[in-house]
Amino acid sequence: MATDNRQVTSEGHSEELLAQVAALPGLPGVYRYYDADETVLYVGKARNLKKRVSSYFQKNHGGTRIGHMIGKIARLETTVVRSEAEALLLENNLIKTLAPRYNILFRDDKSYPYLKIEAGTFPRVAYYRGAVDKKHSYFGPYPSAWAVKESIQLIQKVFRLRTCEDTVFANRTRPCLLYQIKRCTGPCVNLITPEDYRHDVESAEAFLRGETQQVLDTLQERMMAHSERLEFEQAAELRNRMSALSKVLHQQSVETVSDKDVDILAVRVQGGKACVNLAMVRGGRHLGDRPYFPSHVEDAAAVQDFDDQIDAAPAQPLEVQVLEAFIAQHYIGVPVPPSLITSHPVSRELVDALSQQTGVKIGAVHNPREQRRLWLEMAEKNAELQLARLLAEEGSQQARTRALVEALDLAPDNLDTFRVECFDISHTAGEATQASCVVFQNHKMQNKEYRRYNIDGITPGDDYAAMRQVLARRYARLAQAGRDTPDATPPVAVEAPALAQASPDAAVAGEAQPAPARKPRGSGGGAERLPDLVLVDGGRGQVSMAREVFAELGLDLSVIVGVEKGEGRKVGLEELVFADGREKVYLGRESAALMLVAQIRDEAHRFAITGMRARRARVRVGGSQLEEIPGVGAKKRARLLQRFGGVRGVASASIEDIATVEGISRELAEEIYRALH
Repeated sequence: MATDNRQVTSEGHSEELLAQVAALPGLPGVYRYYDADETVLYVGKARNLKKRVSSYFQKNHGGTRIGHMIGKIARLETTVVRSEAEALLLENNLIKTLAPRYNILFRDDKSYPYLKIEAGTFPRVAYYRGAVDKKHSYFGPYPSAWAVKESIQLIQKVFRLRTCEDTVFANRTRPCLLYQIKRCTGPCVNLITPEDYRHDVESAEAFLRGETQQVLDTLQERMMAHSERLEFEQAAELRNRMSALSKVLHQQSVETVSDKDVDILAVRVQGGKACVNLAMVRGGRHLGDRPYFPSHVEDAAAVQDFDDQIDAAPAQPLEVQVLEAFIAQHYIGVPVPPSLITSHPVSRELVDALSQQTGVKIGAVHNPREQRRLWLEMAEKNAELQLARLLAEEGSQQARTRALVEALDLAPDNLDTFRVECFDISHTAGEATQASCVVFQNHKMQNKEYRRYNIDGITPGDDYAAMRQVLARRYARLAQAGRDTPDATPPVAVEAPALAQASPDAAVAGEAQPAPARKPRGSGGGAERLPDLVLVDGGRGQVSMAREVFAELGLDLSVIVGVEKGEGRKVGLEELVFADGREKVYLGRESAALMLVAQIRDEAHRFAITGMRARRARVRVGGSQLEEIPGVGAKKRARLLQRFGGVRGVASASIEDIATVEGISRELAEEIYRALH
């Protein structure tokens, strides 16, 4: 069905379109939206076409993603089907064919390669890509050409089948180099009988099907037969093949699991990008992985969430949406193994439709055990690595920095010098409290500018007081430098020195020490200026404390942003809290800006945790005491710790024992003994 865009209503849709929507049947089917340029916008399926499609036109959706799509709809087409399974299959065939703007779309990759064993008296093993036929034997598909070639090398090494072209094979008068290095049995010059070569071919095919034990048994039977006939050379050759095959099985972790052919599917979503990693197991052998990166993820997720609301169905996680889209699109025209292992549960409806389409009963498991669990864990790790690579290549740090600047409505003079400082507090039940400050500039973390601050003089466990102390100590001098600048704005009266008093224990590794006056924010100078953005790990309480400090120092409150953990403290649900009175903002788990904020926040947390643990260890075992002894430098300290196994060992040693350490005199040994006692 189709409509022409003639009379247009005030809402922007033609009367014919709205009339067609009102006349839709309450049956299962597939619908397509087109814009005025006849470009397909979205393909969807529904149990009830009338209910689903009419929901798009019943209210104003504003400037949301779904609203932008609906505003472009100029024409509608629908197809009624007999069942939901038919609707699912038709929907994904159309998605793959039409490439709609608001559907998750996987690129139609070129066909998979196979390992082919040709028919004939002396069959050849070869790499093959294309349509298969019944004349030859095909094994695979394989995830990559490299995986096929590796398997061919394995077949040559263990079963010594030929790989040369027929024209070369027919014109050989002496064996080639492959025969000399024991990678071929020389059938081209009749150095092996057709019957023995056929046995090798059958063994190779059985191995590729995963029948490894049967192959070993067959080789052993042939070896014993040669031995009984006193053909010891041939028996020794077969023994060497068995040894080589056993070694290969051990190296490649070939498993005798019940399902020999399995596809393992793991999905990861981050920063508006997604990766589905497909790992293939054929004949019990893990052949390799191939990553797939869908497009239109964010737009499609918005439409899917809208559809779920209409159906009063629980919202599907984005990972599940991506995984189901991949399964539905990928296996169109591609052989499906009887077992699928998935990182997230997929709908039974989808698996049944896939079985119906292929004629093979397919099972899907998302919580496997034993060997299949190991396969899934490998696939998940590869998905993470491939997505990280994609984000590094396509989602450059420059783009993420720009996304953050735009999301927070900032206006730095130069994006390349945009500077973020993030603070976090860490302690164990109030013990060894430390604050960390990490720096992001030039589109990357600047670890040389990280600082740690020992926090003392507060009630143990009072994170608000700790945040107040570290912010005051960090920015008091910078605020004073800004006031001393001739063109600086006159500040609010403030007793900066009182705020900035450091504890006696403040001078720790990496902490900021007294420095020359620093330039104000925006004037350049790298670390010698105030940051463009100050992130604090916490919600309204920490932001309020930061606001008090900045107000007292006469600094711009708009640069303070708190990172408040979302519901269930789940990553991707964080909200941003502002010190200048703006409403808090949720950027969305796919937001590149939120991904950058989370990266900076997590780095601050890591840096604080490591510093806190090191300080706590020094407090508990007295490790810092060696560092404070005059005359004991890094080398002497290392020799002492190595000799006595730690600070406690040094403390329990006598003066005479300490003096035996290289570089430690009797006088220094007495000084060390007194300091530790």
